[in-house]
Parts: sequence; C-alpha cells; structure tokens
Amino acid sequence: MRNLAHTARWLFMLAWRTDRRRLLKASVLVMLGFLATPAVALALRSLTDHVLAGDLTAGVVMAALIAVTLVAELMLGHFGHLYYFEVGEAAEAQVDAELISYANGTPGIEHLDSAEFADAVVLVREEIQKLRNYLEALLQLTALLVQLMVTTVIMASLQPWLLLLPLGALPPVLAGRYGHRFVERSRRSSAEQLRLARHLLHVATSTGSAKEARISGVHDALLSRHDRSWSLASRQLWRGRLAGASVRALGQITFTLSCCAGIYLVLRQAVRGEAGIGDVVLIVTMAVQLNVQVASALGMLSLLQSAGHMLQRLELLSAWPTRTSPSRPASRSVPPRLVRGIRLEGVGFTYPGTDRNVLDDVTLDLPAGKTIALVGENGAGKSTLVKLLCGLYEPTRGRILADGVDIRDMPRREWQARVSTLFQDFAKLEYTLRENVGVGDLDRMDEDLTLLDGLQRAGADALVKRVPGGLDGPLGRGYTDGADLSGGQWQSLGLARATLREEPLLQVLDEPAAALDAAAEHAVFERYAGSARQVGSRGGVTLFVSHRFSTVRMADRIVVLRDGTVSEVGSHTELMTEEGLYAELFALQARSYR
Repeated sequence: MRNLAHTARWLFMLAWRTDRRRLLKASVLVMLGFLATPAVALALRSLTDHVLAGDLTAGVVMAALIAVTLVAELMLGHFGHLYYFEVGEAAEAQVDAELISYANGTPGIEHLDSAEFADAVVLVREEIQKLRNYLEALLQLTALLVQLMVTTVIMASLQPWLLLLPLGALPPVLAGRYGHRFVERSRRSSAEQLRLARHLLHVATSTGSAKEARISGVHDALLSRHDRSWSLASRQLWRGRLAGASVRALGQITFTLSCCAGIYLVLRQAVRGEAGIGDVVLIVTMAVQLNVQVASALGMLSLLQSAGHMLQRLELLSAWPTRTSPSRPASRSVPPRLVRGIRLEGVGFTYPGTDRNVLDDVTLDLPAGKTIALVGENGAGKSTLVKLLCGLYEPTRGRILADGVDIRDMPRREWQARVSTLFQDFAKLEYTLRENVGVGDLDRMDEDLTLLDGLQRAGADALVKRVPGGLDGPLGRGYTDGADLSGGQWQSLGLARATLREEPLLQVLDEPAAALDAAAEHAVFERYAGSARQVGSRGGVTLFVSHRFSTVRMADRIVVLRDGTVSEVGSHTELMTEEGLYAELFALQARSYR
C-alpha cells in the first residue's frame, strides 16, 4: 500500500504541476458523476414504493428524476474525461522530457551500453503512452472510494451487518495485487524480444534498409524472425496475463458471494415484514453496483500498479550508477589553449557488466598542434579511445592529461565544449538544413555566412541550391516532405557541423568520410588538414580515424592499435621501415587498388 500511495502522490503532483485548473475541474466532474450512481439506487427504491402505493404522479416524477440523473452521470463523465485527457496528454510530454534527460542528460554515455538500461527505457516508453489511463484510474479510484463509502452507509441503514461488507473486498484486492505480479514478470521477461521485434520492423520498413532487404532477398527472413520474436513475447505476456486474470477472478468470486449474503439478509427481512419491496430493490441494485465498483476498483488498482512500475523504472534510470556525477569533483579549469598536448597514461577500459579489456595499458602522447591518425583492425579499440578522449567514458584505469591536468579534474561539459567531433555513426538530423549544420554551434545557428563557410569547407555548399528553401529547407522524409539526401551528402553535413565550433582543443574525425570514395575522402582530409593547421596554431590536436591508408599517410603521426594496446607509433615512412602491422595493412590495401 505504501508503494501505491507513493505512486498516487507522484501522479497527482505530476498532474498538478502540469495543469491544476483542468485537474480540479476533472476531479469535481468525476466525483459528481460517481455520486450519481447511489442516487439512482435511492430513486429506484422510492419509485418502487410509490408505484406499489398507487401514487402515479410521484412515480412519474421519480422516473423522470432517474432519467435526468443517468443523463447527468454520462455527461459529467464525458466532460471530466475531456479535462483529464488533456492533463494526461500534457503530462506525457513532461515525462517524455524526463526520460530524455535520463538517457542524454549527462556527459557520459556508459549507461547506454547496458541492456538493462535499454530494457527499462523500452518499458517506460510503452508505459508513458498509458499515462492518461493512469491519471484516469487515480481520479476514478478516488471517486469510487467515496462512492463505496456512500453505498455502504445506505446499505447499512437497512442491515447493520452490511457495514462489514467492505471487508469482503479485501480478497479481490489482495488477489489483484498478487495477480499483477504475474503480469509484471511476463513484461520484464518479454522486453528483450519486444525490442528485437521492433528493431526488425524498423529494418524491414525504413527507407534506408528496406531496399537492401528487398534486393538481398531477406524480406521473408526478416518477417519470419519478426513474427517469431513477436510470438515469443506475446506468449510470455499471454501466460502472465492469464495467470493474473485467474487469480483476480478467484478474488472477485469471493466478493460476489459476500454480496449474495447481504442480499439474502435483506430478503429475509422482507419475508418477515421488516423491510419493504423498495428496500429489496435498493439492496439488489446496490449489490450489483457494489460488485461493479469493486471490479472497476480492481482494474484501476492494476493500472496504478503499472504506473508504480513505471515510476520505479524512472527512479532506476534517474539513479543509474554510471549516470551519477563524475568520480571526483572538478577542481581545475579547461586551459584556453594546449601547450604540450594530450597524454594517455596507462589507460584501460572495461565496459560495465563485462570483464573484457577493450583498452589495456595505453600510454600515448598527442602533441599540441599536430594531426594524429589512428588506425587498426576492427575491434582494436579505436572508437572506445576516441570516446574516452571526448569525455564520454571515464577510464577504468589510468588517466588522460591535457597539459598535465587530468581531464576528470575539469568540468566535463566544459571540456566537451572545447571538443569538435564527427563520429562514424553520425546523426542524420531531419531538420532544416540550417538546423542540421547549426547544432554544431547553437549560438551561431542564425549566422548565414558561418553556416555557408562550414558547408563549403565540408564540400557540401552545393546542397544549399539543391535543397528547396536553401538553408531553411527541410531535410529527409521521416517527418516531412524534405529533400532526400544520399549517404555521402548526409555525411558531408556532419562534417560541416564539426567545423563550426571555434578554437577546439581536440578535433576528432572518426571515419568521417566512410560514405565517400577514396578520392573524395582525400579531398576531405586535405580540407581538414587546413582546419587542423588552424586548430594546431592554437595548440589544438586533430585526431583522424580512418581505414584508408592513402589518407592516413598525410598525418603528422600515426598510431596503430592492436587488441586494445598501442602497437606502433610514428610517421608513415618510419612505420613502413619497421615492417610491422601498419606496413602489412598498407601493403594489403595498396594491392587492392592495383
């Protein structure tokens, strides 16, 4: 009950903060509508007594009163629904924003690598869509409790023993709580398969992957696997719901027998002449109403329990260990420029929940003003090293120094504000062209010349003419009828975003031209070499990750990673002379171009 009270208080406060005026109006209308139900039962008793007494006029008046009350009950419920529907819809937006902040509101991203975190996010996203139902359940359950008390008092006026009838509601309430555990357990166990089914649906229906699926002939296989995952999840959910419904049914049967016992007591009074026919009609009507009230209350309690699980997951996400503050408080400022550069000392990294070292004892110098190329086979740890440098992860072991100061001693957001990035899995932001580029530096989004300069440096200035509306033209087909861009064009916009940040201490380009051919990537690197020189003149470091060695050889220094450790460091000429992994990979790639 303590959890239920906590959930009810959270729901009420959420709705109160969202729109208290509509909440109050909805509460009053719902309460009046529910109080109309016992009023109808009392009117039916009076109608019965007047008809049996031959008082036709009074009978007609009572019949009209019943009709008006029933219509009022429907209207009050309808208008109350309109109000709390609007409140619930606005509250959904608030919880959506809260969920977004839990997923993205911290500098680090370790939590996004956790399957448990992902499952919790999926379940909360589903439950948020039911927030209007949860609010409805809270308001109606409150009104039902008042209605139940009124009903019990009226019934007890006929037979004092009926004051004990609410105790008969305890078995179905307890059974409902116990049965909900089966449902919740099935939801948790099916979350992974539901995520897989939704992913397969996205793969089969999104523009980018649907054409590849069609050409490769895997459409049927995708559909089959989607159906299999969905069926498995559905079976788990169905078994949980069946078990829960069975337990709740047993509790409801117990209460129904209690109502039958109450009806029997009043019927016995009527046979003895101690109660009238109107009283019998009243007790039968109220017994039916009471049974419906308890059944409705059980359904609403079940909804509130679901809301409680959503709240628990939100609290879990808000307190996720890797979302907490950095391992130590910031005590140093980010330097205005780098003099010596960035140094990694004995850096190791292990993803949370695993024991595999992605990086192990990495010691490396990235001199100020230099361009560094990072190469290695897939899985060597290149992207992980990049994320550590950007402050998205904290090292499990060792430290990363900027001019001798551990970056963990600096405010992480301030450090990230001095980092310019383009990742391999860059974002395709389906906004306007201006917004797509301008998010690289929000303060300069309205500066047309700045945006055009960034597009030109990324080789994407032709898009301004191609996109209808120019800088203010929409992109993508996911949300609007915008310009449909190729993969290379999208990537060039990502490159343009990366150029906007002024005076970065670290410029990271992680496979920045993977969607481009070798010649186009070479041209991009030449443009960025100029940018790197500008960065370097202010002491910044440019880190370039690429698999194309024709581009890599232009860097000042090349770092080769192998199995999470630094294998080789040097210039292209030095590494070719050593005849190590770099020379081997370079020769393999060179042969492929002959």
